[in-house]
Amino acid sequence: MRAHELDSIDVRILQALQASGRATNVQLAQQAGVTPPPALRRTHALEELGYIRGYHAVLDAKKLGYAVLAFVFVGLVSQSDREVKAFEERVGSWSKVRECHALSGETDFLLKCAAKDLTDLQAFVTETLLTTPNVETVKTAFVVHVSKSGPAVPLDLVPAPPPPAAPRKLRLPPVPR
Repeated sequence: MRAHELDSIDVRILQALQASGRATNVQLAQQAGVTPPPALRRTHALEELGYIRGYHAVLDAKKLGYAVLAFVFVGLVSQSDREVKAFEERVGSWSKVRECHALSGETDFLLKCAAKDLTDLQAFVTETLLTTPNVETVKTAFVVHVSKSGPAVPLDLVPAPPPPAAPRKLRLPPVPR
């Protein structure tokens, strides 16, 4: 079952799980239009093949004390494989960095960072990021407002699945008397 072999049932399972990672197998089966055993088998197969990489809770950063969200643009002195890997390993140990993306163009990396406040973020930039070997430039952009955020992957590249068929009622002809 490779990417090009996903069928409409697989897509409905993926859609249901993206909408609610806590959906039960019975709920997945109903939304996919199959019984629970094949829904469970397909979900396990989608996990094993890497289509489903994990399940997690979406936490409210502000309620947990992280009031500042910023994007940090990082330029490196050298972009050799060794230097890039070394930078990525360091980034992996920094808890304030929520995402790290290697880019093409003027900026080498884009970091999405969460901090308690501006002082906390400034300390991270000056004491950690700017003292990191091979870091040449750092620019920050603070998030003022988030209008859309979500981990969902668009599934529009996969053929649109037909909705599950409604159960049909059996109609028997009248019995002659």
